[in-house]
Amino acid sequence: MNVELTLPSRKDEDYRYSDIEALRGLWPVLPEEITVGDGEDGALQIVETGAGAVARQLDITLGKGARFDLRVLTAGPAYGRISVAVRLGEGADFTLGAAQLATGSETLEIVTEVTHAAENARSSQIVRTVLAGHSVGTYLGRIAVERGADGTDAEQSVRAMLLERTATANARPELEIYADDVKAAHGCAVGELDAQGLFYLMSRGLTPAAAKRLMLQAFVAEAFSGAPDEGPLGEAALARLEAML
Repeated sequence: MNVELTLPSRKDEDYRYSDIEALRGLWPVLPEEITVGDGEDGALQIVETGAGAVARQLDITLGKGARFDLRVLTAGPAYGRISVAVRLGEGADFTLGAAQLATGSETLEIVTEVTHAAENARSSQIVRTVLAGHSVGTYLGRIAVERGADGTDAEQSVRAMLLERTATANARPELEIYADDVKAAHGCAVGELDAQGLFYLMSRGLTPAAAKRLMLQAFVAEAFSGAPDEGPLGEAALARLEAML
């Protein structure tokens, strides 16, 4: 196992927006290796709601026709980093649904590299971020389609919601394609709650806080739709949103 012992700096692209001092106490981050064999299914849910600092590195390899469902909720750590590297075999299917909910001076990061190494593999990534106070939320995601990986179907959907303009959202969706007959797309948006939507809900009798909570709950739920434990994930996210509002 090759573990990099030198602490990265902001000159490293994948750590450009990191809290390096917080990372220092966690370094080195040992990779967690996950292998899903041909035709097998796997799933993992990561829920980080503690007040400390956390950093995890997942290295996932999917065999021919394998499927893996990964859901991530980070909501509370002063510093939280989840890094995921996935390699897809022929006909493999990878799903990521992640939500980052931060307030105060918290810094949360999700970094992904999804490599389509063979034909007809599919990947879907949905990341939803809600930020308040002076918090920082970052998503850095790269999709690489290698030569010969024809028939690839890959997508990223990245959206961040700022509850206060003192918060900061960073996003870098990236595609690198060396194959033909490929469907690959990414979308990225950073914004605020829709004023007209809030007005509509309040005109129906909801308080401002309840209207915001309902809109944010629907926003975050997109990341957990279809998850094996969608209910508990949604409940944990809602509890955090209520504390942020």
